[in-house]
Amino acid sequence: MAIDIGVEYLTVEQAAEYLGTGVRFIRRIVAERRVVFYKVGSYVRFMRSDLDAFAQAGRVDVAPSYQAVA
Repeated sequence: MAIDIGVEYLTVEQAAEYLGTGVRFIRRIVAERRVVFYKVGSYVRFMRSDLDAFAQAGRVDVAPSYQAVA
């Protein structure tokens, strides 16, 4: 198993700032297991790519425009 030394893990506070949310929201989605996270001892850490995937999963596409029938 190869280990990527260049991977940077974010703290809860950094993850909240990255997503533009509060720390409480991050802790809630961790408790609900709605986001991928890593336990390092008693610490919770996140990879940016996992946070991006979480945000992308919540994406709502634009509804098709309705055309009036003439």
